[in-house]
Amino acid sequence: MSSSGLLWSCASQESKPALLLLRKALIWPHPRAGQAFMLLWVSVLVLAPVSGKSEAAAKPVISLHPPWTVVFTGETVTLTCHVLHFHAPEKIKRFLWYLEGRMLRETPGNTLEVRDSGQYRCQTQDSLPSDHVSLTFSSANLILQAPPFVFEGDSVVLRCRANAEITLDTTTLHRRGEVLSVSDESSDFRIEQASLKDNGDYRCSGFKNGCCSYSSNTINIEVQELFPRPVLTASLSPTVSGKSVTLTCKTQLPPLRSDVKLWFRFFEDDHMLQLGLESFLKISTLTTRSRDPPYYWCEAQRGSSGVCKQSQKSQLHVQIPVSRPVLTLSPRGASVPEGHTVTLTCKAESGSFPILYQFLREEVVIQKMEPTPGMKSVMSLRAEHSGNYYCTADNGLGAQRSLPVYLTVTVPVSRPVLTLSPRGALVPEGHTVTLTCKAERGSPRILYKFYHENISLGSRSVLSAGGVSLRVTVTVQDSGNYFCTADNGFRPQRSEAKSLSVKVPVSRPILTIRRPRSQVVEGDVVELYCGARKGSPPILYRFYHEDNALGSSRVYSREEASFKLPLSAEHSGNYSCEADNGLGAQRSEVVPLSVIVPVSHPTLTLRAPGAQAKVGDMVELRCEAQRGSPPIWYRFYHEDVPLGNSSAPSGGGASLNLSLTAEHSGNYSCEADNGLGARRSEAVPLSMSGLTGSRSGPIATGVTGGLFSTLGFGVVALLLYCRLPRKAGGRPTSDPSRSPADSDVREPVYRNAPAWLELQPVYSNVNPKGGEVVYSEVRRIPQGSKPAANSDSVLGLLRTHLPSHGQAASHRPSDPPGSSVIYSQVKVACPSACVAPQS
Repeated sequence: MSSSGLLWSCASQESKPALLLLRKALIWPHPRAGQAFMLLWVSVLVLAPVSGKSEAAAKPVISLHPPWTVVFTGETVTLTCHVLHFHAPEKIKRFLWYLEGRMLRETPGNTLEVRDSGQYRCQTQDSLPSDHVSLTFSSANLILQAPPFVFEGDSVVLRCRANAEITLDTTTLHRRGEVLSVSDESSDFRIEQASLKDNGDYRCSGFKNGCCSYSSNTINIEVQELFPRPVLTASLSPTVSGKSVTLTCKTQLPPLRSDVKLWFRFFEDDHMLQLGLESFLKISTLTTRSRDPPYYWCEAQRGSSGVCKQSQKSQLHVQIPVSRPVLTLSPRGASVPEGHTVTLTCKAESGSFPILYQFLREEVVIQKMEPTPGMKSVMSLRAEHSGNYYCTADNGLGAQRSLPVYLTVTVPVSRPVLTLSPRGALVPEGHTVTLTCKAERGSPRILYKFYHENISLGSRSVLSAGGVSLRVTVTVQDSGNYFCTADNGFRPQRSEAKSLSVKVPVSRPILTIRRPRSQVVEGDVVELYCGARKGSPPILYRFYHEDNALGSSRVYSREEASFKLPLSAEHSGNYSCEADNGLGAQRSEVVPLSVIVPVSHPTLTLRAPGAQAKVGDMVELRCEAQRGSPPIWYRFYHEDVPLGNSSAPSGGGASLNLSLTAEHSGNYSCEADNGLGARRSEAVPLSMSGLTGSRSGPIATGVTGGLFSTLGFGVVALLLYCRLPRKAGGRPTSDPSRSPADSDVREPVYRNAPAWLELQPVYSNVNPKGGEVVYSEVRRIPQGSKPAANSDSVLGLLRTHLPSHGQAASHRPSDPPGSSVIYSQVKVACPSACVAPQS
C-alpha cells in the first residue's frame, strides 16, 4: 500500500467541533508560592454522537457457495454457518438448520447442501438463530445472479446467465428500469466499490439474433454500511503519572467483513500525529492554561482507496471542580408572611465554568438555572413553601451541596366556615346542636370564638390545623343568627352567619266534622276541621278517608285547617287528619261518618206461574230500589189501594205473594221509603184469562163492596174517637216517647196486621160444606190497653178466628178487656199462603 494513498484524508466529511474533556488530577506549581500547590482536575468528555452498532449481535452468519441467491433448478448450493469468534469451536457439537421457520436438519458440521427454494437459517446450541438467507431455484430461461450481502467498498459481480440450451448474442443490465450496461462478449457486470448510490432493483435481458429476447428475474441490491463513523474517546493512561492521555478511534466491522483491515489516522488541528492499523494514540497533555486548546480527530479507512470516515473534532480542556456553594435568603429571617417575596442566592466561590445551579426544598428540585457566575431565585411564598432549602452547584466534575436553611411561611387565617350539626335550619326544641368553626388556611395558633346575635357563647384556641366545636341544647329562645371568628395574630376573620330556627313539634291533632244535620244525607256538604294545640308553624294538614288522601292545607298561624267535602254514598267510613311541621307527622283519632242515601225509584216485577195469569194463580210481586240506605220499607198497591208492606233491614228488595181472583186485574205499583222520602214505582198492568160467568161474580162484587163500605165507616169512627180525647187534655198529639224515625216515616196502620189481607172475600171458592168457616171481627181497644202488635194503630184490633178442622168457635182466643166489636163477617178462608208479605 503506498504511503501517498494512506496520507489521503477524509477531510471532505466536515464535522462540527465537539469538546473532549480529560478527567485527571494534575499538580501544577503556584506562581506565587514556592511550596504551595493547586489541585486541578482534568476531565475527558466526549460529546460526539455515536452511530452504528455498539456490538455485534451474537448470531451466526450464513455464506453461500457459489455466492448466488438465484440458481437454476437442479443445481446445488452449499450453505456454511459461520460462528463468531467468542464461541469456542470445540464447544460447538451440532448445527441446526431451518427452512421457512421449520426445523430442516441437524448436522455435526457447519455446512449443508440444498436444492430447494426458501429462506434458510442456522443456529448452534449456544447461539441465537442467524439472519435468513433467501435462495431461489429457478426454471426460467434467463436469471440474474447476485451475492446475498453487499457492503460499502465491495466489488460486486452481477451475472446474467442463460440455461444451457440458449446462446445469447447480447445481454443488457437494467437498474430501476434504465439500461445500465450492454455487452455482447460477457454475461458478468461489475460494480466497483459499491456505495449507497448503487442501491436499487436490477434485472437483465438477453437477445438472440434472428430469434427472440429473454428477461430475467429482478434482484434488489441494498448496500450495507461497512463500519459506522468513528468516535474519538480519551482516557487516562495508567502507565504515565498524569501526564498523558490515550485517544481511541472507535468503530466496528460487521461479522461478514471481520477480515477487512482498517487503517487509522490521528490529527491535531491540521497535523497528522499517527498512521497505522492501531486504533489508539497516546499523547501528552498540553498546558492547562492555554486559552486556545487544539482540536483532535481521527479517520478510519478500508485499504488505500476504500471507504473512509472521519470522527468529530474535539478539544481537551482542564477544569476546576466547584467548591461548596452557600445559600442565602433575602430578606433575612426564618419567618416570612405568605404572599411576600423571598430571594434565594446560591454561589460557589471557585470552579470552572459553566456551573449548573439547582434549588431544592426538602429534597425536591424546585428550580434549575442556566449556568451563571452567581445564582438567584426569586419566589413568591405560599403556605406549602415552609421547610428546609438547599442548593447545588455542578460543572460536570461532581455536584456540591450547600448547608440547609429553614424557612417558615406564616399564613394569615382565612375566613372561617361555620357549620351546624345536624344540618338544616330547623331543629326541634330540646335537641343538641353542634357548632363547628374551621378556617381552611392559617398558621397556628388560631383563636376561635362563637356568637349568637353578637352575644359571645365561648372561645377556644388550637395549636394545629382543624376547627373547634361547641355543643348547645336549644330552646325556642335560641332561634336566630350564629357566626364565629378566627384569629392567628394577623387580623380576625368572621364567618358568614347561619340561621337557626328552633321549632316545637306538633301535638296530636283533633279532627271534627261539622254537618248540616244530625244525620247527613247524600248531597250534603260537610266541613272537616283539623287542629293541633301545639306546634311551630307552618303546619301542613292532610285529610284522609280510610287512609286515602282527600286534600291538604298549609297553615302559617295557629289556626285550624278545614276541608269541605260534598257527600256521596261512598263517603261513609272513618275519617282522620294529620299534622306535620317538618319535625314528625302526627295522626288524629278516627272519626266515623255515616252517609244516608235516599232511595231511588223502585222497580216492580210480577212473576206468574204461566205465560198468562189466570184466576187462582199465585203471583209474586217483587219491589226493589237499586239505591238507598237500609232499612227500606216497601208498600204494594193495586190501583192505589194498599195491599201490604214489608221491610228490608239490610237493603235489597221485598216480595208479596198474591192469589189471584177476578178482581185482581188492573195496575199494580209499589213504594220504597227509608225515611228520606218515599219513591213510587211505575205502574205494572195485570190482566187475567179464564174468568167465569157464574153467579158468584155479582155476589162477590156486592159482598166486597159492602164489606169495604162498612170497614171504611168503622175506620173513620175510630179515628174521630181516638183523636177527640187528646185534644181535650189527654195525651199530646206529638208523643215525645216516640222515636224520630216513627214520626218521620208515616207507616200505615195495617203494617203489623197480616189478618187484613185475609179479610179479602173469596166468594168464588165459598163452599160451606167443604170449607172452613172464618169468623172475623174488628174491635175498638180503649186508651189504656195497648196490644203488642201495634200500640199506635188506629184500628185497635183486627182479629181472625180460624177454627181447626171441625172445632167449635168457642175455642178462639180471649178478647182484650174493654174491647167492643165494630165489624164482624163470616167468610170462607183461602189457604194461608194466598196473601203473605215476604221480604
